[in-house]
Amino acid sequence: MLHNKLGLISHNINKAFSGYTIFSPLGQLSTFLINMKGDVVHEWKLPSMPGNYAYLLPNGNLLAAQKTKEGPVDLPGKGGKLIEMDWDGSIVWEYTDHFQNHDFRRLKNGNTVYAAWELMSPESASRVRGGRPNTEHKKGMYGDVVREVDIEGNLVWEWIFARDIEIEKFPLCDIDTRREFAHINSVQPLENGDYLISCRNNHLIAIIDRQTKTFSWSMTEMALGHQHDATMLANGNILVFVNGAHSIYNGPAFGSRIHEIDPKTREVVWEYKGSPPYTFHSPFISGMERLANGNTLICEGQWGRLFEVTNAGEIVWDYVSPYFNGKDVPYAEGNFVFRCYRYAPDSPQIAGRLPLDPN
Repeated sequence: MLHNKLGLISHNINKAFSGYTIFSPLGQLSTFLINMKGDVVHEWKLPSMPGNYAYLLPNGNLLAAQKTKEGPVDLPGKGGKLIEMDWDGSIVWEYTDHFQNHDFRRLKNGNTVYAAWELMSPESASRVRGGRPNTEHKKGMYGDVVREVDIEGNLVWEWIFARDIEIEKFPLCDIDTRREFAHINSVQPLENGDYLISCRNNHLIAIIDRQTKTFSWSMTEMALGHQHDATMLANGNILVFVNGAHSIYNGPAFGSRIHEIDPKTREVVWEYKGSPPYTFHSPFISGMERLANGNTLICEGQWGRLFEVTNAGEIVWDYVSPYFNGKDVPYAEGNFVFRCYRYAPDSPQIAGRLPLDPN
């Protein structure tokens, strides 16, 4: 929902998880770290426009995506270059794949995994069901790939949706175009080496078995509404941002939701929605994080709103980004934020770098 106040809106110091929140406004050449008051306590100046978001590694360095001018620049979520910056803003590692998009994560062994596109063969594209007829990209249809590279940039593992999965089983949403299949917007490494992915354009969340490259678990449900940021929790459940686009929730009037799903039963075991529902709605981008105290940090991306709720749904911290995008963002003028994270003051990412009291 559009807000007429920017910066910190509210803060319940007794119920909120105290820490520092990181976010990268789309269309801004900066990544910001703010305290609980909404004050900027650290800023990284980026060499080019962000490719969606950035986050902190355990060593305190920033891992970020940058947009490049090569590759399919007209597809949403475009990145193209990954960079690691130290606390002072110096680039200590970089890797370029002009087809990189949306998500990327540093693995415990030092490798980096990310989502990418590649042009599908005409034969593979003909196997894709759904989508509006004759709406392919001018170059054909782009398909999803997950790639893992080592510190030297060598490709060590690759998963190709059209090659490794029977794509006929996962049709595109009938309302969407056929420009890409299937629009991966999150890739989470799991403890056993598998990957949890979210595919927007067919309402799909799935686990890729690293060894067989097949889905060991999957869920396609229109109620997911072109979801984002599927995240496996410590309890084994999956947390996901249900955008509500093209879904049974019927758009803005019913808003977006956060669902915690038991993968064994595929039932929703916890839900957050606005009160009334239309007060929380972002039909694209967005994400969430389950915090150590059980609260949930939510990024309502379209409106640049970052807020924290308790398990009972009480809003205990509320902030709206005052940073609006520029002409390089191919949507509309706004204060969009793709995703955000919060770090405890004694976490490896923050300890010794910022005050222990973020309030």
